[in-house]
Amino acid sequence: MIHYRSPLEIELIRKSALLVGDALAEAAKMLKPGVTTMQVDARIEQFIRDNGAVPSFKNYQGTYPFATCISVNDAVVHGFPTNNVLKDGDIVSVDVGAFMNGYHGDSAYTFIIGTTTDEVKKLLRVTKESLYKGIEKAVHGNRVGDISFAIQDYTEKQHGYGVVRELVGHGLGRNLHEDPQVPNYGKRGTGTKLKEGTVIAIEPMINLGKKDIYHDEDGWTIRTADGLPSAHYEHDVCIKKGKADILSSFASIEAAEKANANLDATYY
Repeated sequence: MIHYRSPLEIELIRKSALLVGDALAEAAKMLKPGVTTMQVDARIEQFIRDNGAVPSFKNYQGTYPFATCISVNDAVVHGFPTNNVLKDGDIVSVDVGAFMNGYHGDSAYTFIIGTTTDEVKKLLRVTKESLYKGIEKAVHGNRVGDISFAIQDYTEKQHGYGVVRELVGHGLGRNLHEDPQVPNYGKRGTGTKLKEGTVIAIEPMINLGKKDIYHDEDGWTIRTADGLPSAHYEHDVCIKKGKADILSSFASIEAAEKANANLDATYY
């Protein structure tokens, strides 16, 4: 079932989504060589709870044990925070959800610790740009396939990257995952018709190499089959006539990223 949200509901989702952005900014402030992703997870959970919300991911489906998904290098998504220390050149994707006032927010951002190759920088830039290519198509009267095609065309057709098929964006609201599913690949003019008031999470998951993935032994972490890096960015978007309303924000994340000398923000 697809839900069409009232103006009040949309503002409540926006409030949760903006909190998620600020939580991701907390990660941006502390990421550096020597820090563990478990420390990042603890800080984000505390920040979410201090702001009157609860982490959406904690105990998801009764089994996920952390407040965040933190995926490093060849981990695409759903990475377990660990006590392994981060090092120079690591690519770190942080995915966070927050539940407040009955509604979820959900957003993700990928960071570069220290220095990396121009090839990897380009992957992050193109993935981030593809998110906005998809958002441009998230308007009343279009179809889900228009979003999917825009992302796939930019990342796979124009730049030769691997677009993960098994994982998709989704509707968002009272539940963390709702209809419709929003793949990052597809054909224009196909799929569910988009109507004003629908809230969706658009989240390109793009691999430097092939599209193929596998589940790690922890049962959650998903990795690239060829061991090459992957990037992940996510915004919450409300379908409107003419132009989508982006409910989440990268503003505080980007400000913290640029202020942290241990992070490379030159890729965009």
